[in-house]
Amino acid sequence: MSNELTSNPAAAISELLNRVAPLANDLGRVFATAGHELALVGGPVRDALLGRTVSDLDFTTDAHPERILEIVDGWADAVWTIGIEFGTIGLRKGDHQIEITTYRSESYDPKSRKPEVAYGTSLTDDLARRDFAVNAMAARLPGHEFVDPYGGLADLRAKTIRTPGRPEDSFGDDPLRMLRAARFASQLGFTVDPAVLAAMTEMAGRIEIISAERVRDELSKLLTGTYPRQGLTLLVDTGLAARVLPELPKLRLEIDEHHRHKDVYEHSLIVLEQAIAQEEDGPDLILRLAALLHDIGKPKTRSFVDGGRVTFHHHEVVGASMSKARLIALRYPKDVVADVSRLVELHLRFHGYGTGEWTDAAVRRYVRDAGSLLPRLHKLTRADCTTRNKRKAAALARTYDNLERRIARLEQEEELAKIRPELDGHEIQQILGLAPGPAVGRAYKFLLDLRLDQGPIGKEAATKALREWWRDQG
Repeated sequence: MSNELTSNPAAAISELLNRVAPLANDLGRVFATAGHELALVGGPVRDALLGRTVSDLDFTTDAHPERILEIVDGWADAVWTIGIEFGTIGLRKGDHQIEITTYRSESYDPKSRKPEVAYGTSLTDDLARRDFAVNAMAARLPGHEFVDPYGGLADLRAKTIRTPGRPEDSFGDDPLRMLRAARFASQLGFTVDPAVLAAMTEMAGRIEIISAERVRDELSKLLTGTYPRQGLTLLVDTGLAARVLPELPKLRLEIDEHHRHKDVYEHSLIVLEQAIAQEEDGPDLILRLAALLHDIGKPKTRSFVDGGRVTFHHHEVVGASMSKARLIALRYPKDVVADVSRLVELHLRFHGYGTGEWTDAAVRRYVRDAGSLLPRLHKLTRADCTTRNKRKAAALARTYDNLERRIARLEQEEELAKIRPELDGHEIQQILGLAPGPAVGRAYKFLLDLRLDQGPIGKEAATKALREWWRDQG
């Protein structure tokens, strides 16, 4: 994916439209025949000019939603109206998903989470209400006329994020745009115009009227961008992070000359970048969240001790709880909350490995506790080494290499990922003469711990050990 601006905007637009032709031009002719305007708008135009991959197509029109439905009836393969109250009709044609939105303006009442929508009649006026000038460009259809009334092309050349009008007006209309500015900085690597930066700082408190779900979606897009440090720094510097992810700016712990430790905030950003460098199949939101949040328990657990040392005892446990609470507040899915908080909880476990003193039982438990998160835990643990001491960094890497080799050996010998007790629940009930209930669960856990500690011992030995354990239980 490229971020290099094409030297021929008209050709780039035509190339994009011809690539999805006859769909785009055909749709333009359908609207023109019905007496209405249609234009490709926003992200697809921006990305075409940047030479980026374009998937979804967004169109805008002077036709009202009910009229759009009439026009596309018989042309679209499928239609949905989930966004009709905001003037948007979704449809599918072949392999393409399309959104068509009526020219509009929208604004938020200071105390409301929902925008008030008013329909318009002008493409230029519709572009004025777009979040940023780079998203306020369009191509009329079916003639491919390039429309750029607010200097979006110049901003692409300057790699600048700027609003079409006054940023205060734009952010007043939709405060979420402040987060979008940071998101586009992350995705495109662009800098934010000084006036936009000042407005974000001044109006940061307005973000609190936006729903947690919308904030979450922007944060996820920011984190999975190409330059997340750039976006996160913007959030922290403008005060937005204090409103939506307050644990992040709190990592900027005050450091005095007597008690020195790493800059936890800077360390966390470096860990994020080093985790990203290990990704193999594109952005991994769970890994990136865990890398960013892995040390958020440190401010609450910091303690000063004699000799100028600083400790953060059990910060991984506290951090796991804090991560869970924050991600729940942001309405992340349960599996994301569970996976991220588990990775935060486990991120220090490796440091008990020393130079390889763990028994095979300890290695089995490391694998068992990580479960399906083990590949991510490997990446997070390696990323967490940010020391500038090359010899120390190399020693840590070698030690983790050794642990991974031991895991691979045990995996080959014992199929670690499939570890189960030698006896299942039905067999436990038969041996001990039990009916289903909590006692069977306790017996199962005993056998699982035995399996982790001793490796495969066979059913006969497991049965003997189970009987002895049960006798000891009284």
